[in-house]
Amino acid sequence: MTRSAGPAVGSVAAGSLCVLVASVLWGTTGTAATFAPAVGPLAIGAAAMGLGGLLQALVAAPRIARERSALRARRGVVALGALAVGAYPLAFYSSMHLAGVAAGTVVSIGSAPLASALIERVVDKRRLTRRWMTGAALGLSGTVLLCVAEAAEAPSGPGVHSVRTTVLGVGLGLVAGLTYALYSWAAHRLISRGVTSGAAMGAVFGLGGLLLLPVLVATGAPLLGSWSNAAVGSYMALVPMFTGYVLFGWGLAHVPASTATTLSLLEPAVAALLAVLVVGERLPPLGWTGIALVVGCLAVLTAPTRSAPSTRTAPSTRAASPTRAVPPTRIAPSASAAPPTGTTPPTGTAAPARAAPPPMPTPTAMPTAPASAPNDVS
Repeated sequence: MTRSAGPAVGSVAAGSLCVLVASVLWGTTGTAATFAPAVGPLAIGAAAMGLGGLLQALVAAPRIARERSALRARRGVVALGALAVGAYPLAFYSSMHLAGVAAGTVVSIGSAPLASALIERVVDKRRLTRRWMTGAALGLSGTVLLCVAEAAEAPSGPGVHSVRTTVLGVGLGLVAGLTYALYSWAAHRLISRGVTSGAAMGAVFGLGGLLLLPVLVATGAPLLGSWSNAAVGSYMALVPMFTGYVLFGWGLAHVPASTATTLSLLEPAVAALLAVLVVGERLPPLGWTGIALVVGCLAVLTAPTRSAPSTRTAPSTRAASPTRAVPPTRIAPSASAAPPTGTTPPTGTAAPARAAPPPMPTPTAMPTAPASAPNDVS
């Protein structure tokens, strides 16, 4: 019992680490996009997720071919995940473009755990723990504070970050959070049904990448306009999307989708920090409070759980088996001792002692036998 708990805890820790590293990589996408201002958000999203998804499918092609029967049997889940992959980058990068890097990232990623938990509750009948609800409340509160801070700093005129565009960006961020939760759930569903993470992620993201190709063809011309634009597109496809989602797939093999999307709340903190340090965005104190609440949510949900009760029950189970074995050992001596007492009369001569047991009077003659003891002593 104790040995089986160890690997489970270790696998969960490894899966959580993969998701956290992927979140750090994803946190760089908004800042990287600012280095290609001539490229629109639709082109950035289509290049990042589309090319990255096709690359995942190419690398996982042998696994997809081996597991095509399992994928075909769950084609509905694969199609749902692919549609979510195709919609997510368009909503996510448009949200950052309209509401700002910090607000767009926090709303998109911060709302995903809530959507993911709702999906798991409705579809998988998974109960929401009190711990998760506490963390989700912190994350949602931080998201709201950050949005309010961004909206307060936005100019009232028809600027890039006006109140109207900020609200629209927040709405698109909620759409991005829902689609993020959907394809995370779809990938985890496939993996939990026996499909390997490589085949599941390759199939879902490969089909999603195909859906994004028309958008890339229609809007991606600026990516070839300069070396810097091409470098940004290549970085987005190779590092955050391909490498990040390979790690994310490994993580989904060990943790539920709701946990994975909640762990990815690290991405807004990384994005906000880079937006302030690199892009030069100004985040008011209220916004920093929101970021702190999001980090607090991450801390609540990633703190180690109490595995002591499961470890303590193992010794009690082991102790129960010896106590059940003790009664037979106690009964055995009493049963085995009875025959010797019946044969104990050492009357000296073997022939009378063996002939004595058939008649019953011989035990009564046994008390007179001690009278011969003095003769033996003499």
